[in-house]
Amino acid sequence: MKSGFRPAQGAEPRPAYVGFDEGLRQHMLGIYRNMGLALLVSASVAWLIASTPALYQPIFGTPLKWVAMLAPLAFVFVFSFRFEKMTLTGARTALFAFAAIMGVSLASILLVFTGTSIAVTLLVAATTFLGMSLWGYMTRADLTCYSTFLFMGLIGVVLASLVNLFLQSGTLQLVVSIIGVLVFTGLTAWDTQRAKNEYLTYGASDYGEKLAVMSALSLYLNLVNLFQLLLTFFGQREEA
Repeated sequence: MKSGFRPAQGAEPRPAYVGFDEGLRQHMLGIYRNMGLALLVSASVAWLIASTPALYQPIFGTPLKWVAMLAPLAFVFVFSFRFEKMTLTGARTALFAFAAIMGVSLASILLVFTGTSIAVTLLVAATTFLGMSLWGYMTRADLTCYSTFLFMGLIGVVLASLVNLFLQSGTLQLVVSIIGVLVFTGLTAWDTQRAKNEYLTYGASDYGEKLAVMSALSLYLNLVNLFQLLLTFFGQREEA
């Protein structure tokens, strides 16, 4: 016979649940830590180049500026296609190498916009990012149904941005910025939920740790792109 006795609520510990909860917390903290370190690398490289004429003049005063602008996009494609063959150490190294390359591109922002407007834009972008990431982590709604829409929006924003590098259309830039802010805001929530769900599937395995590096890259890109797009609305250019 089965006993009808049930332990009082909270009378017995639930080690499996506690272990999972702590594991998930460490997983997410690891993602944000890698993302934060990548942002620090980018900011350091951008500041170094922007504050050193011997570095920024040969880059942004010559056709090398196109390499600086397009190299991060090329790196993302290479990283994505090579990801499955990378070791965990290789993936982390690639993340920080990409952050350094992105820092070269971001240096142009420090040369063009005022420090005050950059700080305001960064605050708005960071607040939006943190709010949406927290919502993506906490919500019980399945955001996967929006992934196709967000992915198509991302492709549209990338293609339109590349075209506008040559057209230099203010109207197109405004449209791209509005759509881009919506897309990267949604991607922030979705990528956060996806990172959480990947832990549910792979746990603390080596592959799970590699996926965490990819999640750090995705969230890094969401914040950086939000920041760049919001400069359209909050950025003030340095006077000549």
